[in-house]
Parts: sequence; structure tokens; C-alpha cells
Amino acid sequence: MRSLKSVLLSLVLSVSTSGFAADEIVVYSARNEQLIKPLFDAYTAETGTAIKFITDKEGPLLERLKAEGSNTPADLLLTVDAGNLWLAAKEGVLAKVDSKTLRANIPAHLRDPGNQWFGLSVRARTIVYSTERVKPAELSTYEALGDARWKDRLCLRTSKKVYNQSLVAMLIARHGEAKTEEIVKAWVANLKTEPFPDDTKLMEAIAAGQCDVGIVNTYYFGRLKQKQPEAAIALFWPNQKDRGVHVNVSGAGITAHAKHRVAAVKFLEWLSSKKAQNLFADENMEYPVNPKNKPHPDVAAWGKFKQDTINVSKAGSLQAQAVMLMDRAGYK
Repeated sequence: MRSLKSVLLSLVLSVSTSGFAADEIVVYSARNEQLIKPLFDAYTAETGTAIKFITDKEGPLLERLKAEGSNTPADLLLTVDAGNLWLAAKEGVLAKVDSKTLRANIPAHLRDPGNQWFGLSVRARTIVYSTERVKPAELSTYEALGDARWKDRLCLRTSKKVYNQSLVAMLIARHGEAKTEEIVKAWVANLKTEPFPDDTKLMEAIAAGQCDVGIVNTYYFGRLKQKQPEAAIALFWPNQKDRGVHVNVSGAGITAHAKHRVAAVKFLEWLSSKKAQNLFADENMEYPVNPKNKPHPDVAAWGKFKQDTINVSKAGSLQAQAVMLMDRAGYK
């Protein structure tokens, strides 16, 4: 029979290790340390829960989770683009989370229908144009960038980047493959240059007069304007008379073999809360996913827009079709 002392000791240990503040969380993050560490520090200060994290590109992190299997130390995967989140769920490394808090804080089109991942910030992929050579009235939709007026005036980022793959996947969801292929071929026919490796170089080309219009993620625009406020470029919100602007998310999911699942779910719920949302979104000039929050003043200054409410999971489920379609269309 155990002594009274040993029984009391086991009870104390049970209480201390079952409390929320005594837990730790391990996060695998495809987001840069400078964007996420302030969040982690704020959460630790508020709850006492320690957060350990590893940062890497989304591909290596997914492969690491698959290789580690049930031995993974990771409790939560934090990454960008719904296409990557969808793939993580498809590969079996994420677990279903039934949370009223997450459902209340995150609009349905910005989370996995199967509740395996949840958007935490919104990024719009929209049109950017030269304020010196383009009038906003000339612009209307993504599809119209294939019109004759934009011949030798359009710039695009490479099709190899997931952001453009997700955009084309959403076009497939709306128009079907045949019509979307026509749209992408028309874009390619209007290109002034070979596709750019990133959004920043694309915008710099527009500002320099190399081309007049393009498609970029809003936060890249925000970063460039902070560094070059004189750059003669502006954002345009397309498709406002029909479906709205294509949006995507950065988000997270609980890993299938999380060792600290309860604590990780509470952290994920906190990230979606009104208290935490601006901490998450403002660091990268993104939009809060929680509709109770307002964007940072610099982001709000770009104007309000209607967003496409088709579920962002389509960015993943139709991604393979999108990649093959862009290849057929000659979009490099």
C-alpha cells in the first residue's frame, strides 16, 4: 500500500500537470519568426503556457510531419495558403477539431469543411495598376485582364507559386476548366515580359513603366508602399459586381499526433479571438479573419471590398488541375 505522502505527492503532480498554464505547445511554422514570435510571447505572458517552435518552408514541414508520424513533437502546424493546409489534411497529418469558438470566430468559407484546419488571417490576391498610365474605370475583373486593351501591358508572377495556383483553382471552381483555360491563355497573350519570381519585382516593374497592370497579394503591396511611398501604383478590387475578390488565408491545424492537444486547441482558439486577431494580422499587413476585428489603419486605407465566399479549400482540391491547366496555357 502506498504511503499517505506518496498519495498526496501524486495528487499534487496530477493537479500541476493537468492545469492549462503547466502545458507547453510545439508549433511547426511556415511563417517567419518575426511574424509569429510576438504572438507566442503574448500568449505565454497571458497564460503561462510555453510555446516552442520550428520554422521552415511548408513543403519540408509537411514531409517532416509525415516522416515523424506518431513520434512527432508538433502539436500545431501553422502555414500559408489554403492549398497547403488542404494538402496537409489530405496527407493525414492534421486532426479534426470540434470547436464552437472556432466556428463562431471564423467565417465558414475561410475554414476546412471537415474542421481540420482554420484560417487565421486573410490575404486578398487582387489587381495592382500604374496610377500614371491606367484609370481605375478601365479595370473590372480578373477575366478582363485578357482583353485586347491590355496587350503587352500585363505582368504576372510565375505560375510555380502556390498563390497563383490557388487563384486559377478558384477560377476553375467558378468557370470550369475549359473557360478558365481560355482566360489564362488570354492573360499569357497579353504578357509584356516573362513572369516575375515574386510580387515585389512585379510591382517595381509597373512603377518603372515596364508594364501597367498585374496581380499581387495585398500585403506585398503594403510592404512596398511602406518602403517606397512614392511608387505610382494602387490596388483595384475586381469582380465587385459579381462574386468578389479572390481571397486566401494563412492558418493552422492541430496535428494528428499532438501530445498537448487540449492546450493546442486552446491556443488555436485564442488566435481566432478578437483579442489576438490584430496581433496576428497586423504584423504582416493582412486582414483579420474574425469579422469582429478591423484591419490595421494602413490596410483599411486601401478601401473596402466584397470577397469571394467560395470555400478556400477549393484552392487545394483543384490545385493539381490548376497546375496542369497553366502548363497547357503556356503560363510559365
